[in-house]
Amino acid sequence: MLRIKICGLTTPQDAAAAIEFGADALGFNFYSGSKRYVDPDDAALWIAGLSDSVMKIAILVNPSFDEARRIAGLPGIDCLQLHGAETPEFCRQLRAEGIRFEKALPVLDANSVSSVLDFSTKTLLLDSGGTGEFGGMGRTFPWELGRRFVDGNPDLRVILAGGLTPENVADAVAVVRPYGVDVTTGVESAPGRKDFGRVRAFLKAARAA
Repeated sequence: MLRIKICGLTTPQDAAAAIEFGADALGFNFYSGSKRYVDPDDAALWIAGLSDSVMKIAILVNPSFDEARRIAGLPGIDCLQLHGAETPEFCRQLRAEGIRFEKALPVLDANSVSSVLDFSTKTLLLDSGGTGEFGGMGRTFPWELGRRFVDGNPDLRVILAGGLTPENVADAVAVVRPYGVDVTTGVESAPGRKDFGRVRAFLKAARAA
């Protein structure tokens, strides 16, 4: 079954709505440079109270190892999503510690995904990107590149992100055939505030695909 993640959540009300509508995973941005930043220690107080039926993922950008380990140990956090320039060695250290994580890769062109390093995780997220950007930009990348990557790496769980909306997610899934999809901007009324109608419509369209 396609995994659907609603990302960039900033309030318990939005998170609860995403769960009610059927999301499989929730994303919380702990990168202070994000418009959707939430303080990890404050957010952990309510994230821990959310249903265990969904995976709660902490988004980090170029954290120190100590920071990554601390965030992974917060109540309610099930997994990290590394969205910066984290190295394979850094990822190997996390795996050695038994920390569950996913690695995001920016897709700029065909060369971006032609030869991917071993990041010690089977779950990789393909997102649109650019210099100094770490997701949440609301732009797509050529989905054919995603399909090529999926076909070339059958052992990986590939999550598709970048500019997905209720209107285009079905087409994206049909082209890429990913393990999962990840949406932020496409279901917002404003940065960090979810439009419940669009969240529901996104989940319905993705499931139908």
